[in-house]
Amino acid sequence: MKQILLIGTGGTIASEMTANGLAPELSTRQLVELVPALAEICAIDCVELLNLDSTNIGPDHWLQMAQCIQEHYDGYDGFVLTHGTDTMAYTAAALSYLIQGSPKPIVLTGAQKPIGFDTTDSKDNLTDAFRCAASDLPGVSIVFNHQVILGTRARKTHTKSFQAFASINYPNLGVLRDGVLMRYIRQDCREAPVFYSQLNHRVALLKLIPGVDRAQADFLLERNDALIIESFGVGGLPESGGFFDCIRHWRDAGKLLVLTTQVANEGSDLGVYHVGHRLKSDLRVLEAYDMTTEAVAAKLMWILGQTRNLSQAKRLFYTPVARDILWPVENGKAN
Repeated sequence: MKQILLIGTGGTIASEMTANGLAPELSTRQLVELVPALAEICAIDCVELLNLDSTNIGPDHWLQMAQCIQEHYDGYDGFVLTHGTDTMAYTAAALSYLIQGSPKPIVLTGAQKPIGFDTTDSKDNLTDAFRCAASDLPGVSIVFNHQVILGTRARKTHTKSFQAFASINYPNLGVLRDGVLMRYIRQDCREAPVFYSQLNHRVALLKLIPGVDRAQADFLLERNDALIIESFGVGGLPESGGFFDCIRHWRDAGKLLVLTTQVANEGSDLGVYHVGHRLKSDLRVLEAYDMTTEAVAAKLMWILGQTRNLSQAKRLFYTPVARDILWPVENGKAN
C-alpha cells in the first residue's frame, strides 16, 4: 500500500462557522477521520503546516510547503496538500517552479464547501486527491471536481460552483470516473526532483482599463523588480499616456516587464497589431503567450530569486517548466 503524506494549510475544506464567518479550524487528522474510505486507498500520515484562509497565503508560505515536501520526500510515495481555493492556482504554479521534475505526485485539493456541511464537495475531492497521489501521476497538479489539472495551467473560474477550476490553454491531465483515474497526459519528470529555496516576491500586476496612463506603472515599478501588464486582447499598450516611454525607462533600469492578456484563453500575440508590435521589436518586453497570469507571477518570483541578469532572466522565462509555456517554443518565436 502506498504511503502518502497529507499536508494541511487550511482553507474552506477545513473551515467551520464562527461568529465572524468561515475560518479554518479542523486539523488534517480530523479531515482524514471524516472520510473513512481513504484508508482503503493508501496509508496516510498528517502534517499540520498551516491553518490559513488562502487569501492569507503568500510566497513565504510556498517556501514552507516546498521545504516540508523536500524534508519528507524520500519517506513517502506521494503528497496531498489541502488548500483554500482562492489562491490555490498561484500555489500550484509556485510549487511547480520550486519543485521541478518530481517523479512523485504532489496534489493540491480543497473544497468550495466545508467538510462539515451537509452538501459539500470536500469528501469527493479528498478521495480523488489521494487516489491520484497513490497513482503514477508525477509533478504538481490540482485535483478538483474529478478533474486533474496541471499545476502551471490552473485558474479559479467559479467562486461558488463545485467546478471551481479550469485548465487554461492546455488539456486536463485526466479525470476521475467512478473512483478510477483516467489519465490522458503524463507529465515529464526526472529521476529525482530539483528543489529551489528562494523567491523574490517583488512582482506586481497592472490590469489595463481604458483611460489609464503610465502613473500606475511607474508607481508599481518604483517598488518592485518586475511588472506584469495584463493588456487587452492579443496584447498592446495605449499609444497615449506615456506608456512606451515608461517601458523604455524601466527596462533600461533593469526591471523585468511582461505583457500578457486579460483574456483567459488562447494567449497573447503582440506582433498582430501595431500597438503591440513595437513592444516586441523595439522595447523587447517579455511576452506571456499562452501562460496564465498565475504562472507568470510565480515564475517571475522564482526567476528573480535566481538572477537579476536580464539575459538570463529572459532565457529562464522562455524555458518551459512543467509545460507552462508552449506556443512560442513550438512556433520558434521565443525571442
